[in-house]
Amino acid sequence: MAVTSATGPLATLPGLSNQILTLLFTALALFVLLWGFERYRTTFSRTELGVSVLVAAGLLVVAFAPGVVGAFSDLVNIESRFIFVQILANAIFLLFILYLVAAVSGNQATVGELTRGLTAQQAPEPSAEIADEDSLYVVIPAYNEEDTIGDVLSSLPDRVDGHAVTPVVVSDGSEDRTTEVAREYDAIVVEHPLNQGQGGSLKTGFQIAIRHGADIVVTMDADGQHPADQLPELVDPITADEADYVLGSRYRGEDQSGNSVTRQSGIRVFTWLINRLAKTDITDCTNGYRAIRGSRLPELTLTEERFSAPELIIESRKNDLRIREVPVTIHEREAGETKKPKLGYAVGLMRTIFITWIR
Repeated sequence: MAVTSATGPLATLPGLSNQILTLLFTALALFVLLWGFERYRTTFSRTELGVSVLVAAGLLVVAFAPGVVGAFSDLVNIESRFIFVQILANAIFLLFILYLVAAVSGNQATVGELTRGLTAQQAPEPSAEIADEDSLYVVIPAYNEEDTIGDVLSSLPDRVDGHAVTPVVVSDGSEDRTTEVAREYDAIVVEHPLNQGQGGSLKTGFQIAIRHGADIVVTMDADGQHPADQLPELVDPITADEADYVLGSRYRGEDQSGNSVTRQSGIRVFTWLINRLAKTDITDCTNGYRAIRGSRLPELTLTEERFSAPELIIESRKNDLRIREVPVTIHEREAGETKKPKLGYAVGLMRTIFITWIR
């Protein structure tokens, strides 16, 4: 098939005897090959080298062996080899996009792991005296909470049910004086150089608690919504060996958070969904006031950086942790604004629930 004018043939389509297009495809193939070898010399990435070789081979086939393209186009019942080449090129382009998305996500995960690992190393090693007694570590993620973190830390008791209480504040790339204020109190304080989200901050705190041999790990917010005087109720089922994972529930207790009707309805919908998928019996799936048996914490696969609450619940259920829910009171935050995203919050929760459930 040729493109013609009044003076005769001007050009033929790819895969035919057009010397200009043959040279163009050959040049592209050489460029892709050189790029692949350079990437391999730089990063030793076999994936990138392999992809470049395959793409270059495809380009050379189109340039020098158009009959192969014609055979494949006939096989899939596409009359025009040009259309077949376009479809194939678009498919390869789509694969490249997916590969780049995966590569970027992988790099972000690696950076996150390095950030959390380096941050956890900021924590001091436990003293011999602390290591020999029952311990309760309270992990507190904090992002720009200079106005409330002091009150939260000062409200914590020294002991709960015979367990020595050690607060762990993870300042998540705060831009205010959160870290400085927290260090005025008797607490382990570490700081992420890059924001990792609440889930990422919890993972850093969990690393520290596990390394210190914590018997019980409690998580609570830095905004004053979780009353410290209810720690005994949260911890009792674990110390009594009746549960391994205890969630606080505002709906079994008292909700003074001031959440809108829309948000309250959303919490109930997502709670119902988790109950159906994971066969749990909870009432408050987004509550960050919880207690976990320290020895069971390493069993949980935690990857979520933003919407960690559903992941913790489903992972606990998948690993056969005994789950219990107790009534708690959730207050309205003392100062500042919520860090939860207004757009995409429901989408993020839905994504986390299904990804955690199917993996």
